[in-house]
Amino acid sequence: MWCIPPKQNADFVAHMEDVLSVYARPYDPKRPVVCMDEKPFQLLGELFMPIEMSETNHIKKVDCEYVRKGTCSIFMFTEPLGQWREAHALPQRRCQDWAAQLKWLIDERYADVEKIVLVMDNLNTHSISSFYKQFSPEEAFRLSQRLEIHYTPKHGSWLDIAEIELSALSIQCLENRRIPSIEELNTILQAWAASRNNSQKGVQWHFTTADARIKLKHLYPIIEM
Repeated sequence: MWCIPPKQNADFVAHMEDVLSVYARPYDPKRPVVCMDEKPFQLLGELFMPIEMSETNHIKKVDCEYVRKGTCSIFMFTEPLGQWREAHALPQRRCQDWAAQLKWLIDERYADVEKIVLVMDNLNTHSISSFYKQFSPEEAFRLSQRLEIHYTPKHGSWLDIAEIELSALSIQCLENRRIPSIEELNTILQAWAASRNNSQKGVQWHFTTADARIKLKHLYPIIEM
């Protein structure tokens, strides 16, 4: 959810300032800041064969009817200062799926770094405990020690830069089209990420803790002296 509480909220403020302090860090290739998020996606197939429009060579939908092909979950990872992002579609979003995705991030994408500074929301599967549901205690502990985790506030996913990437993905690739299978969706996700990475799309985050203490002053508890 993209929400700002209507009144004083110390918990929101504490998590917000923590995330903003992470975004203010200078780029460190040995301790990259990586944001992750996920979203559900409805797979849809055609009920009737589309008709090709001869003059424009575009596809015209026969009508608005479609066939439901199930749902899946899109996992998004992005390193804002590293100008990199990647998305994977999986059939489910279980604890084990999150753990497997993080193992890929740790052991393959960032195998040579000292530690990954991970920003994400408080979804119930986004927890170190998920490692212990998927791997041996030794492996779960090893993976957990490679992470420095910072959680966005409850209902404050607008502070997760991976949300920006998911929004760009949805607008550029997923809206107004029917994708019938996870395999086809993953092909689309890979092509989108490669194109965006090759064009060196980074994220410049301008909202700071100083800004928050002015613009969101109503969120901060009033201290009685």
